[in-house]
Amino acid sequence: MIVSPELLPILTPLPVLVPLLAAAGTLVFGRRPRTQRIIMLGALGAVVVICALLLYLADRHGTTALQVGNWETPIGITLVVDRLSAGMLLVSSIVLLAVAIYGAGQNIRDGDERQPTSIYRPTYLVLTGGVAAAFLAGDLFNLFVGFEILLAASFVLLTVGGTEARIRAGVSYVMVSMVASLIFLTGIGLTYAATGTLNLAQLAQRIGAVPEGTRTAVYAVLLVAFGIKAAVFPLSNWLPDSYPTAPAPVTAVFAGLLTKVGVYAIIRTHSLLFPGGEFNSILLVCGLLTMLVGIFGAIAQSDIRRLLSFTLVSHIGYMVFGVGLASTEGLSGAVFYVAHHILVQTTLFLVVGLIERQAGSTSLRRLGGLATASPLLAVLFLVPALNLAGIPPFSGFIGKVALLQASVGDGSVLAWILVAGSVLTSLLTLYAMARVWSKAFWRPRAEAPEGHLTAARTPSLVEDSTDVHYDDRPNPGRMPLMMVGSTIGLVVVGLALTVLAGPILRIADRSAADLRDPAVYITAVLQPADAAPGGAAIGRPGAGTDPHTECRVAGTTGDKPCE
Repeated sequence: MIVSPELLPILTPLPVLVPLLAAAGTLVFGRRPRTQRIIMLGALGAVVVICALLLYLADRHGTTALQVGNWETPIGITLVVDRLSAGMLLVSSIVLLAVAIYGAGQNIRDGDERQPTSIYRPTYLVLTGGVAAAFLAGDLFNLFVGFEILLAASFVLLTVGGTEARIRAGVSYVMVSMVASLIFLTGIGLTYAATGTLNLAQLAQRIGAVPEGTRTAVYAVLLVAFGIKAAVFPLSNWLPDSYPTAPAPVTAVFAGLLTKVGVYAIIRTHSLLFPGGEFNSILLVCGLLTMLVGIFGAIAQSDIRRLLSFTLVSHIGYMVFGVGLASTEGLSGAVFYVAHHILVQTTLFLVVGLIERQAGSTSLRRLGGLATASPLLAVLFLVPALNLAGIPPFSGFIGKVALLQASVGDGSVLAWILVAGSVLTSLLTLYAMARVWSKAFWRPRAEAPEGHLTAARTPSLVEDSTDVHYDDRPNPGRMPLMMVGSTIGLVVVGLALTVLAGPILRIADRSAADLRDPAVYITAVLQPADAAPGGAAIGRPGAGTDPHTECRVAGTTGDKPCE
């Protein structure tokens, strides 16, 4: 496959522009649901192709920076594509497309006219644009803008339908998010006051000359803001109460993707701006506590949605663990685990939506006999559940082994404690998944303590219905083809992550090597090795390093101040 790097200036802004333009198109056709669906799915499919090309070009040609409007750095908006951001874009775009197909199938089955889809679809596309903007942002302010787009869109999606429980959860979610945004904005102000810039490349150049106490304070403020958004303990209490009340497609996107934007921000700022070791131990401790507190909360739950929400918190700890090791191996394991967890966690929440449709509940006290009623649903749950628990040879096992190897290579006492905590968390995750399997799928429904409170639905038959009112259909428990097909698709993509683990891990290794070498990012943004048309700049690792770049790199570690 040969793709010219000259396409980079054209492709780089498209993951943001395409969904935002499509959102405007869906608003225009607000009274034509089928046209809305075509626009939405077509735009998201195009974004998947664009992101795949960006990852290919980033892996082949190195980090790329685009100055929007061809303004010079740092006056204009800088969009940066490297292996990390391109990989995150590709995985997130795949998930967003799959969930959109799932939601379209649900709306077709239940009747569009009974659902607030005229608002849901444009808001979902705006959310997609916000995710892409956050991953591509080359400065702190536009990273903040990306987060705010996510906040505005996610509040609408979380409260779609307007039920009391959703409004209550939405208010809690938006209050926590606003506090995080205020903290982030405070960090931006402190950063600009200390360095005179918000451009990440210039910050990497100047932050080493800032007094140590000021630098520590700036990072602490940013880390708290990102920790809230990523649901890192002790800043994660909001998540299990906010996500379970939303519709299944919304919960799946939130659980699989939105917290990873916070993780991405932690990875980017820690590796580029604060690569010293002051906060490594704090991140390791937070990673350990996030894993343990999350999984202990999960095994205490009797509702599958809440159980999965706690496992979501728990496995964020693995990613923070890899970042805290601050080694190439640790960062590589963290990057791989982020991709794995986005896919698997989203898949599990989509399966839970199917369970609720089949059985009328997600409470383990009411469920039973699903393996007999729907063998397909049982398989769709079992594969990602084993993957999440880290059973070999799935990608969850591969990612955890990579992190454990990095921890053993570190050799510190704290790293060995993390090894024990990681293994314990994995075993408890397996226990939680086995508990769901035994109660919801294996035992007869008559043996469930509250099984009589929800009438059993018709055994599963895949069906692609036309728009018919839900109450008018004789078999409401049947699973629409688009819902099942998108879930199967994500299961297959998760398995592909296992089959292609070698090449993907090599990309993760190269991404981690770039993260460990700030000169790669700085050179691409400020002193490109090659200039491309349209204001884009391509910087290849190790190319064209000059004394000024060496000063910037040294400055980031505090070896000597930059002039």
